[in-house]
Order: sequence, then structure tokens, then C-alpha cells
Amino acid sequence: MGKILVVDDEKLIVKGIKFSFEQDGVTVDCAYDGQEALDMVSANEYDVILLDIMLPVIDGFEVCSRIREFSNVPIIMLTAKGEDNDKINGLDCGADDYVTKPFNILEVKARINAILRRNAMNSTVKTDNVIESGDLKLICDVRRLYIKGREINLTAKEFEVLELLVKNPNKIYSRDVLLQLIWSKDCPEDARTVDVHIRRLREKIEENPSNPVYVHTKWGLGYYYSGQ
Repeated sequence: MGKILVVDDEKLIVKGIKFSFEQDGVTVDCAYDGQEALDMVSANEYDVILLDIMLPVIDGFEVCSRIREFSNVPIIMLTAKGEDNDKINGLDCGADDYVTKPFNILEVKARINAILRRNAMNSTVKTDNVIESGDLKLICDVRRLYIKGREINLTAKEFEVLELLVKNPNKIYSRDVLLQLIWSKDCPEDARTVDVHIRRLREKIEENPSNPVYVHTKWGLGYYYSGQ
């Protein structure tokens, strides 16, 4: 990991995170409001963004949504303790993960490392690089999806979920299994995270998300892919 952006209006928190990561040789940029964060992401490349929700000028949800319009950089939201709706809303906006305040910096590092490790593994896989199923085409090593020739922009985890399902058509995956395979055992998540990502994925790839033709639900069991 080379460079991260920390976005939080609580300067003591930012200072602590910055100090800890710099001890590991990581370059840390800091932003203290939503507009400043957007400006910095537009002008720089980051390996990870730590993004607080409650920000001046533009809140974290809006910042996350705008970043997703042009970048798939991993985003970890910083949420208040017990605010489950914030976690779900953050995932809906395109965040890859969340950490609850007050947090242990070791947990933050573990979550970042888990995301980067998965990304690195996926980017180095050269076998089965191109997968075509009906009018759907996945180019795995660069994480690009085309449907009917049109490119669809997915987040890292959305692509991982779809790739897994497409590679195993008609195989049903429960939420718990998807959590283990996509989010990994060392990074426990609320099972609703899977539902959020499936819903968001359908909104991007399905003409009618309520009547999907790609990613289906087997009620009481899980999700599966069935191409056209």
C-alpha cells in the first residue's frame, strides 16, 4: 500500500490515523470536508480512502457516490457506533466496507489489507481472463464488464460477486458463503451486506431489477447466475 486519503473533520482522529500509517511507510493525504476530499481524489490516485460520514460542506454519502462516478478506488466508511442505517446507506453509495467508531487502528489496517490482498489476487489471475455468457462479457484481469457491447462500471466487490456467480452458473450461494468467499473470514460482515451488493449489482446490469435475467434469488437459499 502506497498512498491513502483520510477524510474526517475531527482533526485528532485524522492526526492519529496519519501517524500510525506513516510509521508503516504509507503516504497519507488528509481532507477535512467533503468538497476538499472530492478535489483531492480528482487530482490524485489513492490505494484506499477512509471516509467519514458526517462531514462539512458535502456529507460522506454524497462524496462516496460522486467518487463512484469516475473511480473504483476502495472506500471504507467510518460510521458511528450503532448506526446500522449509516452502514447500509454507505454500502448503497458504493463503499466497499465500513469501520465503526471508536475503532482500533489495527482493525482498520486489517480491513484495508484484506481489500488490497483480494484486489491483488484478482489482478494477477491470468487464466479464464475473458468470460462470455450470452450478451454478457467479463474481462477479469482488468475488471471490466460489458453487456450488449456497453461497458458497465462496477465496484470491486460487485465485480467479485458477479465473477464468482458467472463462473459457476446455476450454483446457489448463500449469503454466509458469499461473505466468506468475497469478504473473507478475517473481515466479518453483516449478512445484509450481501443483499445490498446484489441489489446494487442488479440495478446496474438488469433492465428490470425486480425481474432479473442474470442474478437470481432462490428464496431461503441464496443467489445464483443464469445467463441468457
